[in-house]
Amino acid sequence: MAVYTEVSFSEASALLQQLDLGELTSMQGCAGGIENTNYFVSTRKNGQRHDYVLTLFERLTFEQLPFYLQLMKHLALRDIAVPEPHANAQGELVLNVKGKPAAVVDKLRGASELKPGPLHCTQIGAMLANMHLAGRDFAMSQPNLRGLSWWNATVPEVLPYLTNSQTALITQELAYQNRVATLPDYAALPRGPIHADLFCNNVMFETVAGQPVLSGVFDFYFAGVDAWLFDLAVCMNDWCIDQASGTHHAANAHHFLAAYNAVRPLQATEKELLPALLRAGALRFWLSRLWDFYQPRQASMLQAHDPSHFERILRHRACQVRDYPSLEALT
Repeated sequence: MAVYTEVSFSEASALLQQLDLGELTSMQGCAGGIENTNYFVSTRKNGQRHDYVLTLFERLTFEQLPFYLQLMKHLALRDIAVPEPHANAQGELVLNVKGKPAAVVDKLRGASELKPGPLHCTQIGAMLANMHLAGRDFAMSQPNLRGLSWWNATVPEVLPYLTNSQTALITQELAYQNRVATLPDYAALPRGPIHADLFCNNVMFETVAGQPVLSGVFDFYFAGVDAWLFDLAVCMNDWCIDQASGTHHAANAHHFLAAYNAVRPLQATEKELLPALLRAGALRFWLSRLWDFYQPRQASMLQAHDPSHFERILRHRACQVRDYPSLEALT
């Protein structure tokens, strides 16, 4: 959540009043992520405090944004814990702030858990399955904009910055993923809207009676229609790995897959293709981090992510032909 576009207190105050969200009392730029400009804002209305997130989109267009915001609204109406977007008097969820598309959504309670254990993985697994099922009747459609087409277009842009070993890994993996995409079983995978970026820092937990309870999922701005299995893979590459080494975390994976499978049973072809999709998820985020690292944009509070983290994960995933005993229990 870097700040690329500065928004003044008075500008934010006017916007929030237009949305009938109350009087702005505080505003703080956010330093976490790198895609958009984000501010935490608080208001007071009828004597009560309300917290929101104001986002200005630096890459997404006015035409692309309705998909994400309408998806969040759709999920919220089906009791999935996501931030609800707020509309203006004309009923528009996509706002215009300083000539850029923008949105104001509820801020979730709680905090992210960056070192999740089995209990966290159980909850996010069940949440993800419920989210997939809730999105089946979502009327809008937009492809995953960071999918295979983007990988094919972006790999040549980062190659000049890579070592020989890295070049070999990324080109071989891209060729492998292109082959996987031609498989009939891949084409037949269950599909629908996916989050596509459901890392630990995009999920909030509250503590209830000493135990973590998932309070919500946010940052849907990489969402698109794709294989649900890819969403699982993206999650597992953050929730179910050892953060220091990038190696597979079997206990977390077992609880995550068991919880997901209890809500939406995985098909046989999904179990077969999960190792390939885990590699795909690692490639996607290694590539995007390389792109952002070597071709950065100017922003205050920018904190670039380390590309080598997902390089390590990809190397481990590529070596694991079938080292996922958790799958064998899903019968």
